[in-house]
Amino acid sequence: MRIEDHLRQSAGRFGSKTALIAGETRLTYLELDRLSGRLATGLIARGLREGDRVVMVAENCAEAVVAFFACWKAGAVPCPLHASIKQDKLRVIIDSTRPFAVLAQTRFCGVVDAAFSDAGRAPLKISFGAVPASGASGWLTYEAMIADDSEAELPRQVGIETLAILIHTSGSTGTPKGVMHSHASLLSACGSIIDYLGNTSDDVVLSVLPISFGYGITQILTMVMVGGTVVLEKSFAFPRKVLARLVETRATGFPIVPAMAALIAGMQDLTPSFLPDLRYVTTAAAAMPPSTTLRLRELLSETQLFLMYGQTECIRATYLPPQEADRRPLSVGRAIPGTQAHVIDEAGNIVPPGVTGELVIEGPHVMAGYWQGDMASAEKVSAVDGGRRLLTGDLFRTDEEGFLYFISRRDDIIKTRGEKVSPQEVERVLYALPGIREAAVAGVDDAVFGQLIRAYVALEPSAELSEKDILRHCALNLEDYMVPKSVEFRDALPKTSTGKIRLTAETPTSEPFGRELRESAA
Repeated sequence: MRIEDHLRQSAGRFGSKTALIAGETRLTYLELDRLSGRLATGLIARGLREGDRVVMVAENCAEAVVAFFACWKAGAVPCPLHASIKQDKLRVIIDSTRPFAVLAQTRFCGVVDAAFSDAGRAPLKISFGAVPASGASGWLTYEAMIADDSEAELPRQVGIETLAILIHTSGSTGTPKGVMHSHASLLSACGSIIDYLGNTSDDVVLSVLPISFGYGITQILTMVMVGGTVVLEKSFAFPRKVLARLVETRATGFPIVPAMAALIAGMQDLTPSFLPDLRYVTTAAAAMPPSTTLRLRELLSETQLFLMYGQTECIRATYLPPQEADRRPLSVGRAIPGTQAHVIDEAGNIVPPGVTGELVIEGPHVMAGYWQGDMASAEKVSAVDGGRRLLTGDLFRTDEEGFLYFISRRDDIIKTRGEKVSPQEVERVLYALPGIREAAVAGVDDAVFGQLIRAYVALEPSAELSEKDILRHCALNLEDYMVPKSVEFRDALPKTSTGKIRLTAETPTSEPFGRELRESAA
């Protein structure tokens, strides 16, 4: 079965049951199946062919979920992007993927048009909402695309190894990379998740996770696969509203990242078992502080807590069973069902317990590779019996019972708010601001957000830039989660003997780093 076949199957089994709640919109399984079929038909009628890419720039919304399944029914490849993506990065991705269509919420249409301003060809452009009143042209509306209620026959798609999705992420160089997952690898990951979470058609999962990355996408797919209900919220910007929504919808599952967990744990007025319907909470994207884990277990004593680790390249890699959370609060568990996880040395040999090495993941859930990145793919992925082998680039160790513990990353990626940020990408934006002579970026540990981004700059002698000037420049040129939270000014930044800027534990700052941070290849 392909992904869209699971929707058809659930529509047949659970037709009138609510499949999706997003804001005021509710769609049953029959409605989700019918609307995605109409959109697929409309895309094909306008020239979409099997294998074409469809870029999506949207927050969590019902139209985006319909678009995912429409793409799969039409044989296309959805490329969901973070809603706050900036013009320059969007243009890079567009140049790489050469999409047949771009679907965007109305307020992001201007960014899309700017990215295509000097492109050789313009794609089909579809807005989720009214066509922009001014400054944009050539847009169709989602409503117009699904207006035809005729029962047109869609071509039956076959082949579970065909490309299903491109999930873009930034590597250590800051260049967007499209992670290629087939229908088989995505369904394998989701099937394994369903297995260890024990998902059934009775589940109601409330997700604030962006649909632009794997952790968010899997919430939709797992619920469709079992016939459950997914409730999409746009963000966790108003935590108490989200908690009220959990009660209102009687949610049984709540996927979060540690920054969200820390905010909940810090609410002193919450009483134990304040979410009586909540069966499980999952957390991934960063390490969970043991104090946060303890507080969550106090507040949600009847709720199972799953601590997990994963990468976009394999969606999910490990999970810690809830019964082990007290015994091993720093562990991310063992390999998810149907897969393997090993810690190896530089020669590729499995290391003994307690020895640090690189984590290697094996199984059918590993990506096929990077879009147009044969060299990078060859360095990360190789074929093995039963799937593929992924070199994660992350350092781990195991204990005597085989439980895994994250140590550090080999690269210098900063993880903040559940997102990966390349220091070099932020530095390039800083260097583009006249008056900055030297710049470096580092992550500073933060109990709520995992890490905060701090910029260190040395100005030209004649420059009169303030912290506000620099942060405003960054906000205009970077996604919101990539914007530094603070700026420290120096006469000069520390350097190695070869002249490379280097921030170390000895670099004086407003608070200690406690470790060597990174060496910039500026």
